[in-house]
Amino acid sequence: MPTDHLPTGLPALDGLLGGGLDSDAVTEVYGEGGTGKTIFCLQLAVRVAREGRWVIYVDTEGLSVDKLEAIAGPDLPRVLEHLLISSPSSLPEQGRAVDSAVRLARDGSRPVGLIVVDSATMHYRLELGGQEEETARRDLGLEMAELVSAALQVPVPVIVTNQVWRRVSDGVLEPVGGAFLNHAAKTILRFDRMPGEWRRAVLMKHRSRPDGAIEFRIGDTGLA
Repeated sequence: MPTDHLPTGLPALDGLLGGGLDSDAVTEVYGEGGTGKTIFCLQLAVRVAREGRWVIYVDTEGLSVDKLEAIAGPDLPRVLEHLLISSPSSLPEQGRAVDSAVRLARDGSRPVGLIVVDSATMHYRLELGGQEEETARRDLGLEMAELVSAALQVPVPVIVTNQVWRRVSDGVLEPVGGAFLNHAAKTILRFDRMPGEWRRAVLMKHRSRPDGAIEFRIGDTGLA
């Protein structure tokens, strides 16, 4: 049975993904700061909310109202009517926010069209090297398991953004969170910096599409 897709609004990226984000899976987007991850999430959120479906947005890095307004334009009031935003300040709070998002999606009283966690590893990263690292690893794993389960059962597309770290041995950028987070995501995109306003999206993993890459621009009203 073919998988439904949520178009991203970027024709080249939709082509790379076979139509858009899979509606029954978790998509991970990772990259350095300023590569367009949050703008990508906001652009998706606006597209879904405009259609009258609900978006549950878990924001750990400080959502820019100005960016949201620039992307939504005159549709901002309608978008805000269908956008539920939480801003957890710790990993336990993030876990409760994810739990609430999953329960709302499963409840079905509101047609949830998208769940966003931006970024999934912000608070987790703060625990690395500390006494609570193992607890943080377990909690993040449980969050991802909940999101995977919701994506499959509802179904609902889920997108999580991830931070990066640079390997000392060769300078290669790797996503934070280790193998369990990458295993949970059925699609993984890496966003790279390029000169000026240009960025590159690299398809690192997909359950049915070949690896590939496309280029896009970051503009005042979103990605193009």
